[in-house]
Amino acid sequence: MILFPAIDLKDGKCVRLVRGEMASATIFNDDPASQARAFAAAGFGWLHVVDLNGAIAGRSVNGAAVAAIREAVDLNIQLGGGIRDRAAIEHWLGIGIDRVVLGTAALRDPDLVRHAAAAHPDRIVVAIDARDGRVAIEGWVETADIGVLELAHRFEDCGVAAIIHTDIARDGVLGGIDAEAVAALARQLRMPVIASGGVASLADIAALKEHEDGGIAGVICGRALYDGRIDPRAALRLAAGEPRC
Repeated sequence: MILFPAIDLKDGKCVRLVRGEMASATIFNDDPASQARAFAAAGFGWLHVVDLNGAIAGRSVNGAAVAAIREAVDLNIQLGGGIRDRAAIEHWLGIGIDRVVLGTAALRDPDLVRHAAAAHPDRIVVAIDARDGRVAIEGWVETADIGVLELAHRFEDCGVAAIIHTDIARDGVLGGIDAEAVAALARQLRMPVIASGGVASLADIAALKEHEDGGIAGVICGRALYDGRIDPRAALRLAAGEPRC
């Protein structure tokens, strides 16, 4: 199971939000590239990077910070936030981003997702952010009248690398992840699922790890890493299946 440390970008800085509210941003690092290097030094193999401003604007806003992160580390990077057309997808893949995450586009332009996944197998990820079981889009500003599972099913067997499922109500509040709910979703899909939203302790990672054979392929962790609630090396050992000390 892959543990993805999150780097969320707002106004060029590394921040964490509470339930996606931009006004709730806490700045953890003024230099996102430095934060990426810190995660690399801790032993992570992937980064999950989100352009928060871009998710609302519908275009890249923190592109310079993303490019600086890519230049700073050799880690695998998956990037989301405001990527809404083929040109943007090709741009980010072209500069060395390993996976592009499509959220709003998955609902607004499903053909874009399918064509991109066919052209770039295993490099396109679909983000499905859930608020009360419905799909939130446009940087979580809008909630669509479609369920998580229904949207996910639309992209099975088209080359999508994974589904990222975020529980918005739990995101950023350190209340713990609902591992059983994520596992139930994963069992109904043929694509790997990456869990996000609410990870607060090693126990949350352990709970998800128990469902790895059922399709949970990864977990995104943010605030709990930044504030020291989760020790990176202990978390990585747990995600890899090594016994807890």
